[in-house]
Amino acid sequence: MSSTWFVRAVLCVAVTAGLAAGLVACGQNNEYAAPPPPKVIVSAPVQQDVSRYFEATGNTAAINSVDLVARVQGFVQAISYTDGQFVKKGTSLFTIEPEPYKLKVDAAKASVTSAQATLLQKQQDFDRQADLLKRQVSAQVTYDQALAARDSAQADLQSAQANEQQAEINLGYTDVQAPFDGVVTARQVSIGELVGASSPTVLATIVQLDPIWVNFNASERDVLQVRAALAKEGQTTAALLGMPVEVGLQTEQGYPHKGKLDYIAPTVDPSTGTLAARAALENGDRSLLPGYFVRVRIPGKPNPALLVPDTAIGSDQGGRYVLVVNKDNIVEQRKVEPGQLVGDLRVIETGLQKDDRVVVGGIMRAIPGQKVDAEQRTASAD
Repeated sequence: MSSTWFVRAVLCVAVTAGLAAGLVACGQNNEYAAPPPPKVIVSAPVQQDVSRYFEATGNTAAINSVDLVARVQGFVQAISYTDGQFVKKGTSLFTIEPEPYKLKVDAAKASVTSAQATLLQKQQDFDRQADLLKRQVSAQVTYDQALAARDSAQADLQSAQANEQQAEINLGYTDVQAPFDGVVTARQVSIGELVGASSPTVLATIVQLDPIWVNFNASERDVLQVRAALAKEGQTTAALLGMPVEVGLQTEQGYPHKGKLDYIAPTVDPSTGTLAARAALENGDRSLLPGYFVRVRIPGKPNPALLVPDTAIGSDQGGRYVLVVNKDNIVEQRKVEPGQLVGDLRVIETGLQKDDRVVVGGIMRAIPGQKVDAEQRTASAD
Protein backbone atom coordinates (compact mmCIF):
# COMPACT_ATOMS: atom_id res chain seq x y z
CA MET A 1 0.00 0.00 0.00
CA SER A 2 2.77 2.38 0.96
CA SER A 3 4.74 1.82 -2.31
CA THR A 4 1.67 2.34 -4.49
CA TRP A 5 0.80 5.52 -2.70
CA PHE A 6 4.33 6.76 -3.20
CA VAL A 7 4.26 6.13 -7.00
CA ARG A 8 0.95 7.93 -7.31
CA ALA A 9 2.29 10.88 -5.39
CA VAL A 10 5.35 11.13 -7.67
CA LEU A 11 3.17 11.03 -10.81
CA CYS A 12 0.89 13.75 -9.53
CA VAL A 13 3.85 15.99 -8.77
CA ALA A 14 5.28 15.39 -12.27
CA VAL A 15 1.95 16.15 -14.03
CA THR A 16 1.47 19.27 -11.96
CA ALA A 17 4.93 20.49 -12.84
CA GLY A 18 4.32 19.81 -16.56
CA LEU A 19 1.04 21.73 -16.57
CA ALA A 20 2.68 24.61 -14.80
CA ALA A 21 5.47 24.71 -17.34
CA GLY A 22 2.97 24.61 -20.18
CA LEU A 23 0.98 27.46 -18.73
CA VAL A 24 4.14 29.48 -18.35
CA ALA A 25 5.08 28.78 -21.98
CA CYS A 26 1.60 29.80 -23.26
CA GLY A 27 1.81 32.94 -21.33
CA GLN A 28 5.04 33.86 -23.03
CA ASN A 29 3.77 33.28 -26.74
CA ASN A 30 0.03 33.93 -26.56
CA GLU A 31 -0.24 35.68 -30.02
CA TYR A 32 -2.56 34.65 -32.98
CA ALA A 33 -0.65 33.88 -36.20
CA ALA A 34 -2.97 34.65 -39.23
CA PRO A 35 -2.85 32.13 -42.10
CA PRO A 36 -1.17 33.32 -45.29
CA PRO A 37 -3.39 34.73 -48.11
CA PRO A 38 -4.72 32.06 -50.49
CA LYS A 39 -2.81 31.69 -53.72
CA VAL A 40 -4.55 32.40 -57.01
CA ILE A 41 -3.41 32.67 -60.59
CA VAL A 42 -4.12 35.89 -62.46
CA SER A 43 -3.64 36.92 -66.05
CA ALA A 44 -4.22 40.01 -68.13
CA PRO A 45 -6.91 39.75 -70.84
CA VAL A 46 -5.67 38.49 -74.19
CA GLN A 47 -5.67 41.23 -76.83
CA GLN A 48 -6.28 40.24 -80.43
CA ASP A 49 -8.44 41.04 -83.45
CA VAL A 50 -11.65 39.05 -83.49
CA SER A 51 -14.28 38.76 -86.20
CA ARG A 52 -17.61 39.24 -84.49
CA TYR A 53 -20.34 36.91 -85.72
CA PHE A 54 -24.04 37.49 -85.99
CA GLU A 55 -25.60 34.14 -85.10
CA ALA A 56 -29.16 32.96 -85.66
CA THR A 57 -31.24 29.92 -86.47
CA GLY A 58 -33.22 29.49 -89.65
CA ASN A 59 -34.83 27.14 -92.13
CA THR A 60 -33.99 26.15 -95.66
CA ALA A 61 -36.52 26.82 -98.42
CA ALA A 62 -36.73 26.06 -102.12
CA ILE A 63 -36.11 29.00 -104.44
CA ASN A 64 -38.75 27.61 -106.83
CA SER A 65 -41.52 25.14 -106.08
CA VAL A 66 -44.34 24.89 -108.63
CA ASP A 67 -47.42 22.74 -109.05
CA LEU A 68 -47.62 21.32 -112.57
CA VAL A 69 -51.24 21.65 -113.68
CA ALA A 70 -53.25 20.61 -116.72
CA ARG A 71 -54.24 23.85 -118.47
CA VAL A 72 -56.26 22.10 -121.18
CA GLN A 73 -58.84 19.37 -121.00
CA GLY A 74 -58.01 15.88 -122.18
CA PHE A 75 -56.87 12.40 -121.27
CA VAL A 76 -53.35 11.80 -119.96
CA GLN A 77 -51.59 10.04 -122.80
CA ALA A 78 -48.08 9.61 -121.36
CA ILE A 79 -46.04 10.19 -118.17
CA SER A 80 -42.39 10.60 -119.12
CA TYR A 81 -40.56 10.62 -115.78
CA THR A 82 -40.02 8.52 -112.66
CA ASP A 83 -41.39 9.75 -109.35
CA GLY A 84 -38.72 11.73 -107.50
CA GLN A 85 -36.51 12.07 -110.57
CA PHE A 86 -34.23 15.05 -111.14
CA VAL A 87 -35.04 16.62 -114.52
CA LYS A 88 -33.63 19.48 -116.57
CA LYS A 89 -35.58 22.50 -117.71
CA GLY A 90 -37.71 21.71 -120.79
CA THR A 91 -37.99 17.97 -120.09
CA SER A 92 -41.39 16.58 -121.16
CA LEU A 93 -43.19 15.21 -118.10
CA PHE A 94 -46.85 14.70 -119.07
CA THR A 95 -48.60 14.44 -122.44
CA ILE A 96 -52.30 15.27 -122.68
CA GLU A 97 -53.88 13.94 -125.91
CA PRO A 98 -52.71 16.52 -128.48
CA GLU A 99 -54.75 15.43 -131.53
CA PRO A 100 -57.87 17.57 -130.90
CA TYR A 101 -55.67 20.62 -130.44
CA LYS A 102 -53.66 19.87 -133.57
CA LEU A 103 -56.93 19.89 -135.52
CA LYS A 104 -57.82 23.25 -134.01
CA VAL A 105 -54.44 24.59 -135.12
CA ASP A 106 -55.07 23.34 -138.66
CA ALA A 107 -58.51 24.96 -138.69
CA ALA A 108 -57.08 28.23 -137.44
CA LYS A 109 -54.42 28.20 -140.13
CA ALA A 110 -57.10 27.64 -142.78
CA SER A 111 -59.04 30.60 -141.44
CA VAL A 112 -55.92 32.73 -141.71
CA THR A 113 -55.41 31.69 -145.33
CA SER A 114 -59.05 32.52 -146.14
CA ALA A 115 -58.82 35.87 -144.42
CA GLN A 116 -55.63 36.70 -146.32
CA ALA A 117 -57.35 35.92 -149.63
CA THR A 118 -60.35 38.05 -148.71
CA LEU A 119 -58.13 40.90 -147.67
CA LEU A 120 -56.23 40.71 -150.97
CA GLN A 121 -59.49 40.95 -152.89
CA LYS A 122 -60.80 43.82 -150.80
CA GLN A 123 -57.48 45.64 -151.11
CA GLN A 124 -57.66 45.38 -154.91
CA ASP A 125 -61.27 46.66 -154.90
CA PHE A 126 -60.21 49.58 -152.71
CA ASP A 127 -57.25 50.44 -154.94
CA ARG A 128 -59.56 50.38 -158.01
CA GLN A 129 -62.15 52.65 -156.38
CA ALA A 130 -59.43 55.01 -155.20
CA ASP A 131 -58.14 55.32 -158.78
CA LEU A 132 -61.63 55.86 -160.17
CA LEU A 133 -62.41 58.47 -157.56
CA LYS A 134 -59.17 60.27 -158.40
CA ARG A 135 -60.27 60.44 -162.04
CA GLN A 136 -63.75 61.47 -160.87
CA VAL A 137 -65.31 58.43 -162.51
CA SER A 138 -66.64 56.79 -159.33
CA ALA A 139 -68.79 58.17 -156.56
CA GLN A 140 -67.48 58.92 -153.09
CA VAL A 141 -69.92 56.49 -151.51
CA THR A 142 -68.52 53.61 -153.54
CA TYR A 143 -65.01 54.52 -152.43
CA ASP A 144 -66.12 54.62 -148.80
CA GLN A 145 -67.74 51.20 -149.10
CA ALA A 146 -64.54 49.73 -150.58
CA LEU A 147 -62.48 51.30 -147.80
CA ALA A 148 -64.76 49.84 -145.13
CA ALA A 149 -64.67 46.42 -146.77
CA ARG A 150 -60.84 46.51 -146.92
CA ASP A 151 -60.54 47.49 -143.25
CA SER A 152 -63.03 44.82 -142.21
CA ALA A 153 -61.12 42.16 -144.11
CA GLN A 154 -57.90 43.33 -142.45
CA ALA A 155 -59.54 43.02 -139.02
CA ASP A 156 -60.80 39.54 -139.89
CA LEU A 157 -57.25 38.53 -140.80
CA GLN A 158 -55.89 39.80 -137.48
CA SER A 159 -58.63 37.91 -135.63
CA ALA A 160 -57.82 34.73 -137.54
CA GLN A 161 -54.14 35.12 -136.78
CA ALA A 162 -54.92 35.58 -133.06
CA ASN A 163 -57.04 32.44 -133.11
CA GLU A 164 -54.15 30.58 -134.73
CA GLN A 165 -51.78 31.74 -132.00
CA GLN A 166 -54.24 30.71 -129.29
CA ALA A 167 -54.62 27.29 -130.91
CA GLU A 168 -50.82 26.92 -130.99
CA ILE A 169 -50.64 27.86 -127.29
CA ASN A 170 -53.31 25.33 -126.35
CA LEU A 171 -51.48 22.68 -128.35
CA GLY A 172 -48.32 23.54 -126.38
CA TYR A 173 -50.22 23.01 -123.13
CA THR A 174 -50.72 19.36 -124.06
CA ASP A 175 -46.98 18.82 -123.46
CA VAL A 176 -46.31 19.64 -119.79
CA GLN A 177 -42.60 20.42 -119.42
CA ALA A 178 -40.30 21.18 -116.51
CA PRO A 179 -40.09 24.99 -116.09
CA PHE A 180 -36.67 24.73 -114.40
CA ASP A 181 -34.12 22.17 -113.21
CA GLY A 182 -35.51 20.31 -110.24
CA VAL A 183 -36.89 17.19 -108.64
CA VAL A 184 -40.43 16.13 -109.59
CA THR A 185 -42.63 14.70 -106.86
CA ALA A 186 -44.82 11.62 -107.17
CA ARG A 187 -47.46 11.94 -109.90
CA GLN A 188 -51.00 12.78 -108.84
CA VAL A 189 -52.75 11.33 -111.92
CA SER A 190 -52.68 8.12 -113.94
CA ILE A 191 -52.42 7.42 -117.67
CA GLY A 192 -55.86 7.60 -119.27
CA GLU A 193 -57.27 9.90 -116.58
CA LEU A 194 -59.30 12.90 -117.72
CA VAL A 195 -57.72 16.14 -116.48
CA GLY A 196 -58.58 19.82 -116.75
CA ALA A 197 -62.29 19.12 -117.14
CA SER A 198 -63.76 21.65 -114.71
CA SER A 199 -60.65 23.31 -113.25
CA PRO A 200 -56.87 23.02 -113.57
CA THR A 201 -55.76 19.59 -112.30
CA VAL A 202 -52.53 19.26 -110.32
CA LEU A 203 -50.38 16.64 -112.02
CA ALA A 204 -47.27 16.82 -109.78
CA THR A 205 -44.93 19.33 -108.14
CA ILE A 206 -41.40 20.25 -109.16
CA VAL A 207 -38.93 21.65 -106.61
CA GLN A 208 -35.66 23.42 -107.39
CA LEU A 209 -32.88 22.44 -104.96
CA ASP A 210 -29.89 24.27 -106.40
CA PRO A 211 -29.40 26.99 -105.33
CA ILE A 212 -31.38 26.98 -102.09
CA TRP A 213 -32.56 29.70 -99.70
CA VAL A 214 -31.98 29.97 -95.96
CA ASN A 215 -34.47 32.18 -94.14
CA PHE A 216 -33.65 33.59 -90.70
CA ASN A 217 -34.49 36.51 -88.43
CA ALA A 218 -32.50 39.18 -86.63
CA SER A 219 -33.67 40.67 -83.34
CA GLU A 220 -34.50 44.35 -83.14
CA ARG A 221 -31.46 44.91 -80.91
CA ASP A 222 -29.15 43.33 -83.48
CA VAL A 223 -30.74 45.44 -86.21
CA LEU A 224 -30.13 48.64 -84.25
CA GLN A 225 -26.50 47.72 -83.56
CA VAL A 226 -25.81 46.86 -87.20
CA ARG A 227 -27.47 50.02 -88.51
CA ALA A 228 -25.50 52.12 -86.01
CA ALA A 229 -22.23 50.51 -87.13
CA LEU A 230 -23.11 51.10 -90.78
CA ALA A 231 -24.02 54.73 -90.08
CA LYS A 232 -20.54 55.31 -88.61
CA GLU A 233 -19.06 54.12 -91.89
CA GLY A 234 -21.48 56.18 -93.96
CA GLN A 235 -23.21 53.09 -95.40
CA THR A 236 -26.75 51.75 -95.55
CA THR A 237 -28.18 48.27 -95.16
CA ALA A 238 -27.79 47.81 -98.92
CA ALA A 239 -24.06 47.37 -98.23
CA LEU A 240 -24.88 44.13 -96.39
CA LEU A 241 -26.21 42.40 -99.50
CA GLY A 242 -23.64 39.97 -100.83
CA MET A 243 -21.98 39.45 -97.44
CA PRO A 244 -20.79 35.88 -96.79
CA VAL A 245 -23.12 33.66 -94.80
CA GLU A 246 -22.13 30.38 -93.14
CA VAL A 247 -24.64 27.62 -92.46
CA GLY A 248 -24.47 24.36 -90.49
CA LEU A 249 -26.93 21.52 -89.95
CA GLN A 250 -27.81 20.08 -86.55
CA THR A 251 -25.59 17.04 -87.10
CA GLU A 252 -22.61 18.98 -88.48
CA GLN A 253 -19.66 20.53 -86.71
CA GLY A 254 -19.07 24.17 -87.54
CA TYR A 255 -20.55 25.88 -90.57
CA PRO A 256 -19.46 24.01 -93.72
CA HIS A 257 -22.03 25.48 -96.13
CA LYS A 258 -21.23 28.89 -97.62
CA GLY A 259 -23.53 31.41 -99.26
CA LYS A 260 -24.32 35.09 -99.57
CA LEU A 261 -26.90 37.40 -98.07
CA ASP A 262 -29.36 38.30 -100.83
CA TYR A 263 -32.42 39.81 -99.08
CA ILE A 264 -33.22 41.98 -96.05
CA ALA A 265 -36.82 42.86 -95.23
CA PRO A 266 -37.62 46.59 -95.26
CA THR A 267 -39.65 46.46 -92.02
CA VAL A 268 -39.48 44.88 -88.57
CA ASP A 269 -42.34 42.56 -87.68
CA PRO A 270 -44.01 44.27 -84.69
CA SER A 271 -45.52 40.99 -83.46
CA THR A 272 -42.13 39.30 -83.07
CA GLY A 273 -39.72 42.24 -82.96
CA THR A 274 -37.55 40.64 -85.64
CA LEU A 275 -36.35 41.49 -89.13
CA ALA A 276 -36.50 38.79 -91.81
CA ALA A 277 -33.42 38.09 -93.91
CA ARG A 278 -32.39 35.48 -96.45
CA ALA A 279 -29.25 33.90 -97.84
CA ALA A 280 -28.72 31.99 -101.09
CA LEU A 281 -26.43 28.94 -101.09
CA GLU A 282 -25.08 26.75 -103.86
CA ASN A 283 -26.45 23.24 -103.39
CA GLY A 284 -25.05 21.23 -106.28
CA ASP A 285 -24.76 18.04 -104.23
CA ARG A 286 -28.30 18.61 -102.91
CA SER A 287 -27.11 18.03 -99.34
CA LEU A 288 -29.57 20.69 -98.17
CA LEU A 289 -33.28 19.99 -98.51
CA PRO A 290 -36.11 22.50 -98.07
CA GLY A 291 -37.42 22.56 -94.51
CA TYR A 292 -34.16 21.81 -92.68
CA PHE A 293 -33.46 23.57 -89.37
CA VAL A 294 -30.04 25.20 -89.65
CA ARG A 295 -27.58 27.32 -87.71
CA VAL A 296 -26.59 30.59 -89.38
CA ARG A 297 -23.76 33.00 -88.75
CA ILE A 298 -22.46 36.04 -90.58
CA PRO A 299 -18.84 37.08 -89.92
CA GLY A 300 -18.12 40.75 -89.39
CA LYS A 301 -14.94 42.75 -89.83
CA PRO A 302 -12.05 41.89 -87.43
CA ASN A 303 -11.84 44.38 -84.55
CA PRO A 304 -9.61 44.56 -81.44
CA ALA A 305 -11.05 42.66 -78.49
CA LEU A 306 -10.21 41.52 -74.96
CA LEU A 307 -10.58 37.82 -74.17
CA VAL A 308 -10.45 35.78 -70.96
CA PRO A 309 -10.78 32.03 -70.33
CA ASP A 310 -14.42 31.05 -70.44
CA THR A 311 -14.00 29.26 -67.09
CA ALA A 312 -13.08 32.57 -65.44
CA ILE A 313 -16.57 33.97 -65.98
CA GLY A 314 -19.15 33.48 -63.24
CA SER A 315 -22.78 34.44 -62.91
CA ASP A 316 -25.20 35.48 -60.19
CA GLN A 317 -28.49 37.32 -59.96
CA GLY A 318 -26.75 40.50 -61.10
CA GLY A 319 -25.50 38.92 -64.33
CA ARG A 320 -22.09 37.73 -65.55
CA TYR A 321 -18.88 38.73 -63.79
CA VAL A 322 -15.15 38.05 -63.43
CA LEU A 323 -12.92 38.34 -60.36
CA VAL A 324 -10.15 40.94 -60.62
CA VAL A 325 -7.19 41.48 -58.27
CA ASN A 326 -6.40 45.18 -57.74
CA LYS A 327 -3.02 46.75 -57.02
CA ASP A 328 -3.39 45.99 -53.30
CA ASN A 329 -4.03 42.30 -54.08
CA ILE A 330 -7.66 42.66 -53.02
CA VAL A 331 -10.22 40.66 -54.99
CA GLU A 332 -12.95 42.66 -56.73
CA GLN A 333 -16.03 41.38 -58.54
CA ARG A 334 -16.36 43.07 -61.93
CA LYS A 335 -19.59 42.91 -63.92
CA VAL A 336 -18.92 42.19 -67.61
CA GLU A 337 -20.78 41.63 -70.85
CA PRO A 338 -19.43 38.48 -72.51
CA GLY A 339 -19.40 38.02 -76.27
CA GLN A 340 -18.64 35.12 -78.57
CA LEU A 341 -16.40 32.16 -77.82
CA VAL A 342 -13.02 31.95 -79.56
CA GLY A 343 -11.49 28.59 -78.80
CA ASP A 344 -11.40 28.37 -74.98
CA LEU A 345 -11.52 32.15 -74.59
CA ARG A 346 -14.56 34.38 -74.33
CA VAL A 347 -14.71 37.89 -75.78
CA ILE A 348 -15.50 40.52 -73.14
CA GLU A 349 -17.46 43.33 -74.76
CA THR A 350 -17.58 45.69 -71.74
CA GLY A 351 -16.36 45.72 -68.15
CA LEU A 352 -12.62 45.02 -68.48
CA GLN A 353 -9.48 47.00 -69.18
CA LYS A 354 -6.41 45.61 -70.88
CA ASP A 355 -4.28 45.97 -67.70
CA ASP A 356 -6.72 44.23 -65.34
CA ARG A 357 -5.52 41.13 -63.52
CA VAL A 358 -8.26 38.51 -63.93
CA VAL A 359 -8.37 35.48 -61.65
CA VAL A 360 -8.03 32.45 -63.94
CA GLY A 361 -6.87 29.84 -61.39
CA GLY A 362 -7.88 29.11 -57.80
CA ILE A 363 -11.17 30.92 -58.38
CA MET A 364 -12.87 29.13 -55.46
CA ARG A 365 -10.26 30.60 -53.09
CA ALA A 366 -10.77 34.15 -54.34
CA ILE A 367 -13.38 35.94 -52.21
CA PRO A 368 -14.35 39.52 -53.11
CA GLY A 369 -12.95 41.95 -50.56
CA GLN A 370 -10.29 39.53 -49.34
CA LYS A 371 -6.54 39.69 -49.95
CA VAL A 372 -4.86 37.03 -52.05
CA ASP A 373 -1.39 35.96 -53.10
CA ALA A 374 -1.58 36.53 -56.88
CA GLU A 375 0.72 34.68 -59.24
CA GLN A 376 0.92 36.37 -62.63
CA ARG A 377 0.79 34.23 -65.77
CA THR A 378 0.40 35.03 -69.44
CA ALA A 379 -2.66 33.68 -71.24
CA SER A 380 -2.64 32.93 -74.93
CA ALA A 381 -5.32 32.44 -77.55
CA ASP A 382 -5.59 29.46 -79.84
